[in-house]
Amino acid sequence: MAKPGRLGVGIIGAGKVGAVLGAALRAAEHAVVGVSAVSEASRERADTLLPGVPVLEIQDIVERAELVLLAVPDDALGPLVDGLAKLGAWQPGQLVAHTSGRFGVGFLHPVRAAGAVPLALHPAMTFTGMSLDLTRLLDCTFGVTADPAMLPIAQALVVEMGAEPVAIAEGDRPLYHAALAHGSNHLVTLVAQAAEMLREVGVEEPGRMLGPLLRASLENALASGESALTGPVARGDAGTVAAHAEALRDLDGGSGGDILEAYLAMARATARRAGSRGLLRPDQVDGIRQALDGAAPD
Repeated sequence: MAKPGRLGVGIIGAGKVGAVLGAALRAAEHAVVGVSAVSEASRERADTLLPGVPVLEIQDIVERAELVLLAVPDDALGPLVDGLAKLGAWQPGQLVAHTSGRFGVGFLHPVRAAGAVPLALHPAMTFTGMSLDLTRLLDCTFGVTADPAMLPIAQALVVEMGAEPVAIAEGDRPLYHAALAHGSNHLVTLVAQAAEMLREVGVEEPGRMLGPLLRASLENALASGESALTGPVARGDAGTVAAHAEALRDLDGGSGGDILEAYLAMARATARRAGSRGLLRPDQVDGIRQALDGAAPD
């Protein structure tokens, strides 16, 4: 016997996010009535995570579903929503949730105009598109945006997937998403750059060297914030910073490649934040700035 309040769920986009969230909703005993999958990879993902769920055309999914989950790229969301509105596909009372971090529910006016309920459910997690993501959801938060009366529905759906909902105001969505992208995406770039530098000096397995250091740094930063900062910038060691920058300039052949550019930008930001928080004296901040300016690309 099904639990009360179970929904027929349609998944539009069997990418890494859509397939995993569909599986999580299915585990909460909602019925996934259909999934759209165009590429071979998305079809395989749907077969693995949503076995037995029919692959349907998008309009057929919307027609059958009480909850439509739009898990498509940001730039595709607007045209998709508008196109379905022109076809008269949205239904009164239907729940329409998207997984974009950038958008809230304001741009879903065609959904609201049809009497459907717009929701924004963005998981603050990077996905692999495999079953291990279902376990990761248990330690994940979602940025949730909805009309005030509908917010409890959005929050309940997230809780049913095993995650924690955090309400984000409509106007705060771009800054919210920028924070996540800055922390997650740029971390990948920094790690890749550090690994490249270590390979340059003959370290064959840079991951083994960086792993313990970076994990400890991340844990300390999450627990203690900027008071966990260590290293030459935090010590005001301008000579070491200058030596670093010069070595990176040589690595890039004096052309100002992406590693030097990133190091200079992050070191300046670190010095500025350390100074504003009293971790460095003004003269130490100036010394770091001068060291960095001397190594700037020509």
